Amino acid sequence: MTVTDNLPTLLVVEDEKNTRDGLRRYFDGKFDIYLAPDVATAMNVLESQPVDVLLTDLRLTGGTEGLDLLERATSISHPPVCVLMTAYGSEKVAVQAMKKGAYDYITKPLDLEKLDVVLTRALHSRKVESENRQLREELDRKYGLEKLIGNSPAMTEIYERIRQVAPTRATVLIEGESGTGKELVAQSLHMLSPRKSARFVAVHCAALSPQLLESELFGHEKGSFTGATERRIGRFEEANHGTLFLDEIGEIDAATQVKLLRALGEQTIQRVGGNQTIKVDVRVIAATNKNLEALVREGKFREDLFYRLDVVPIHLPPLRNRKEDIPLLIHAFVHEFARQNQKRVVGLTTDAMEALQQYDWPGNIRELRAAIEHAVALSRGERLSVRDLPPRVLGQSEGVAGLTSGGSSSGPASLNLETMEKSFIRQALRATEGNITEAAKLLGISRRTLHRKIKTYQIAPA
Repeated sequence: MTVTDNLPTLLVVEDEKNTRDGLRRYFDGKFDIYLAPDVATAMNVLESQPVDVLLTDLRLTGGTEGLDLLERATSISHPPVCVLMTAYGSEKVAVQAMKKGAYDYITKPLDLEKLDVVLTRALHSRKVESENRQLREELDRKYGLEKLIGNSPAMTEIYERIRQVAPTRATVLIEGESGTGKELVAQSLHMLSPRKSARFVAVHCAALSPQLLESELFGHEKGSFTGATERRIGRFEEANHGTLFLDEIGEIDAATQVKLLRALGEQTIQRVGGNQTIKVDVRVIAATNKNLEALVREGKFREDLFYRLDVVPIHLPPLRNRKEDIPLLIHAFVHEFARQNQKRVVGLTTDAMEALQQYDWPGNIRELRAAIEHAVALSRGERLSVRDLPPRVLGQSEGVAGLTSGGSSSGPASLNLETMEKSFIRQALRATEGNITEAAKLLGISRRTLHRKIKTYQIAPA
């Protein structure tokens, strides 16, 4: 055996010693080479060493042990790519072996240059397969439960609910305020389901007019309405055998509700302007930031559709009700944006963390994520400080707690517009080290307006 760092590994299984030695000499320097005269020795190597390519004679010691080795080699946890050597006239058996998992075969007497090409292709095939496996694992990490962050009791309960319902066909209704991560939950349900190899298709219902939404969901035939210049399949057909995520489901109009109810009940659709009934196999997950039961009582949402959607409800709590998860979320976002912006930010100062935990986060996780992106972009050191945080976050925490030099600690009565505006301006100036132009950008006002307010409130720019 010849072992060299960073070379692919080749296991040669051949009962003829001269052939084994000749192959070793030819491929030395191109592979780390292991030699075996029989199946038992070969399996000892396969079970103890990572092997990239297995090159085995089809007939060992007069029998067809090569087929047995092939079956055993392809059943281990990380199987090698298998190439067979066979005597002329045994190609039929070799083809049968390929159906059992062999990559290719080559006839004897061996053409070493041709064998070199075959092994190179086999090695490339293994590399592509490995990259595809890593990609699938990365997608699982990205869209599985790992993307949901938090260890609060509320989130632990949600993780368990996701694991329970994901393998089923049940329709799920995800409820929660905007920015709580409803689409991430939907993606997790898809990635942990038997449908994960099919498509996850998302439709944001509030972004489309009723006519466009109907066409978006069910598709349309050519000429069915003005601008329909060609046939178009809808998202139900696009998500066939996969998952369709309907965000802001409470915004759809009455006519579309009727068609959606039929699609859920019968698993069939009709394109706009068409008469053909199309069978679809789609798992629907819906989400809303509204109280659908209240909309049902008000007559704005169909009761029968509500019960079709609300088979398994999942309620996402607002961030203000699970503040123990804020440090975990901050850590994840700091790491993400530091990497994206190539900054050496490793954490936050104590004051900055306290300010972020005092804030109520009306925009939930989406707002927190934007705040950390803002802070990383403005950061000057390895730790985010209070001056790096958005003024709106500091405005609330300082106004309520009286933490800054510009805020009053006399209680809620002091929280008038002038006090809050002064606080915002001071924080923007502090964050930009007195740069009027940059501070105006942070505040969303013109440079002239900021100059005027600084003069009115007698705020020192530095």
